[in-house]
Amino acid sequence: MANQSAQLDGVFHALSDPTRRAVLQRLGKGAAPVSELAEPFEMALPSLIKHLKVLEDAGLVKSEKEGRVRTYELVPKKFATAERWLSDQRALWESRLDRLDTYLHALEAEEQTKAKRRS
Repeated sequence: MANQSAQLDGVFHALSDPTRRAVLQRLGKGAAPVSELAEPFEMALPSLIKHLKVLEDAGLVKSEKEGRVRTYELVPKKFATAERWLSDQRALWESRLDRLDTYLHALEAEEQTKAKRRS
């Protein structure tokens, strides 16, 4: 359980930065070398490499080095951890909201009954 929590923390940490999300979005179209990933950003290459390391540490991307070129690709399977957690949270809150809705309807019906008795 602690390991799963650490994995989830890593995924959400990786997703918390807009630069990293933009890199993931680009990698959704296919693998790319670091030089191509760096093009849209106005930052030094070492800064982008730090972002890529965070993504790789979270398991969201993997890299392969061929000669002097390092290419990154998406690992979609790792998104499932966050997706499951979000799905569980959605189910929990939908259940709570359904119970609240039922309670409020019961209160409303009770108020209407009281109002009819008074008139």
